[in-house]
Amino acid sequence: MCHQKRIRDYGVKIGKLETGKQNAISDVEGITVGHVTLSDGDIQTGVTAILPHQGNIFKEKLIASTHIINGFGKTMGTIQINELGTLETPIILTNTLSIGTAADALIEYMLDHNPEIGRTTGTVNPIVCECNDMHLNDVRARQITKNHVIEALSNTSTNVTEGTVGAGTGMLCYSLKGGIGTSSRLMNMEHGTYTMGVLVLTNFGILSDLKVNGKAVGEELSNAILKSREEQDKGSIIIIVGTDLPVSERQLNRIIKRAITGLSRTGSIITTGSGEVVIGFSTATKIPHEKTTQCISIPVIHEEDIDLAFRAIGEATEEAVLNSLVTATHVVGRDGNERPAFKDLLSLHNIHLI
Repeated sequence: MCHQKRIRDYGVKIGKLETGKQNAISDVEGITVGHVTLSDGDIQTGVTAILPHQGNIFKEKLIASTHIINGFGKTMGTIQINELGTLETPIILTNTLSIGTAADALIEYMLDHNPEIGRTTGTVNPIVCECNDMHLNDVRARQITKNHVIEALSNTSTNVTEGTVGAGTGMLCYSLKGGIGTSSRLMNMEHGTYTMGVLVLTNFGILSDLKVNGKAVGEELSNAILKSREEQDKGSIIIIVGTDLPVSERQLNRIIKRAITGLSRTGSIITTGSGEVVIGFSTATKIPHEKTTQCISIPVIHEEDIDLAFRAIGEATEEAVLNSLVTATHVVGRDGNERPAFKDLLSLHNIHLI
């Protein structure tokens, strides 16, 4: 990874399963992540791009599914994923008022890579997800351009930077600075070892609710720093799930629903104004865009194996959220608004996580 101090570096081990080599979504072979960060005074925002595999995803689609925990959000592209059960573009994360620009850029990117779109075949379904960074970022300025999105798509890596970066630059989490976080889990089954990877964009929660591995750290911090009022939870979280587990779209949907178990263990109560969106895909099977002369064979796990995947996604989601918090840095943004970093407060108030 990027030599950032993550939650495990504080002695906190989440769950029972082992992590992948980097403890990141990129532990799933083929997945890469890219960021563009805009951090200058009132502008605190950016773009994060997730490439699900390194081939042409329009021509080699992936089995995919989405789940809406709470629908206070402006995500694009989920209708077609849920209808057809496939993903055919990279995934873009950004701020709420830049989803149009991001979609336009992603469409342009796909057209450049697929000259047949809109000519000899149909159109394309861009996937863009958002959170509202207006507290730290001048979201009305709409500083994200198509070039920023193309740059993020063109410079992805297996080395995933977390915290105050990309789409996470201006985001808040549990009343502190939030952003990008990631984690992974290995699933050892009789027929092979598979990886569950999660990447989150965190922008939700109130400090007093925060729990770290069951410890009420947020309440301890809240008593120390929030003397007069509690922040309201009006944010969101985007949860991107990538796995190489062979699953059907139905099985994948059952799995990604369990992301809520990890989210809840960090303290979230899923408030009315917080949009929780999960998008998942499996790299195990590539679905050709062009019609084949033979039936497509899709390997799937037995239903008795699925509980291990349920455990894996819950653990990876929980740790990804905590990584987004502990890697984030203090930011002063729009109109002097600021949010402290979790790691700085732990040190300042001599609070231990274990």
